[in-house]
Amino acid sequence: MTTCETLEVIARRYACRDFQDTSVPTDLLKAIVEAGLHAPSAKNRQPWRMVVVTDKAELAEIDRVGMNRLQVTDTWGYQRMVERGGRLIYNAAAMIIIVTEELDSPFPVSMDAGIVASHLVLAATALGLDSCIAALPKVAFTGSESLMDKYIPEGFDFSVSVLLGYAVTPGAPHEPDFSKVTYA
Repeated sequence: MTTCETLEVIARRYACRDFQDTSVPTDLLKAIVEAGLHAPSAKNRQPWRMVVVTDKAELAEIDRVGMNRLQVTDTWGYQRMVERGGRLIYNAAAMIIIVTEELDSPFPVSMDAGIVASHLVLAATALGLDSCIAALPKVAFTGSESLMDKYIPEGFDFSVSVLLGYAVTPGAPHEPDFSKVTYA
């Protein structure tokens, strides 16, 4: 991929919130995961792991538990999700959960997880998939020992997730705001 192509991928990427009921081909999913494995981390400690969920029933369970928990813990957040279709993970065909372990280090592991997430969504866009970086699904794992035991390795915590699939209606990319930049 040329520099120009890379910049074009970055410019056209957007947060998808309405996925089709179509699975992601395994070869594309593996390529996206590999892109995440190339993500740098502070001191190359790689304090993260990726948990890939593609089973529709499992995704529906995560969604159901999360929406139920959100309804109880965050009325405003719950209403916002209802307005967006009533699904926490937007009917995504795949969910990559990025989990992190706390390290005795001044470098925040959340930053490393964010770098992994960026690699995943840019790879997805380059391969013709739509994506959404989503932290809110963490609510499904908060207070649910069964989900924690099933998906989150011992010693790790849910950091962020990346939802993948094909959009029902492709969205517009983020409009850059150049007023947020200062050159010194």
